[in-house]
Amino acid sequence: MDIIKAIESEYSKGNAVNFEVGNTVKVHLKIKEGNRERIQIFEGTVIKIQNSGINKTFTVRKISEGIGVEKTFLVNSPKIEKIEVVRVGKVRRAKLYYLRDRVGKAARLKEKNV
Repeated sequence: MDIIKAIESEYSKGNAVNFEVGNTVKVHLKIKEGNRERIQIFEGTVIKIQNSGINKTFTVRKISEGIGVEKTFLVNSPKIEKIEVVRVGKVRRAKLYYLRDRVGKAARLKEKNV
C-alpha cells in the first residue's frame, strides 16, 4: 500500500455522509468552552465542495439576522460530530457563489424530487 494512502486512511472518518452542492445540511460541531464541551449546530446550504480524500472541505452558507455567514469545514475534522442532510437542492453548477448576492426568497433553491 502507498505510504500516503496509509496515512490518509488513519485520519479519515469511515462514516462519511454523501452530500452535494445545493443540499441544506446541519453540521454538528464540538465547541470547547473552558473545561466543558458542547455541540453547536450550524445549518445552511452547501455552496462549494473542494478537493478530495483527507483534504476535502465544504463551505456552508446561512443568513443570520439579515447577514450572510459562511463557514468552511474539513470533512474529516475531529471537531465535526456528524453531518445531517436536511434538504436535497436541485442545482446545475458546482459552485453556488451567486447565492451571495441574493437575500430572502431569492436565495432559496428548488428541492430535488427523490
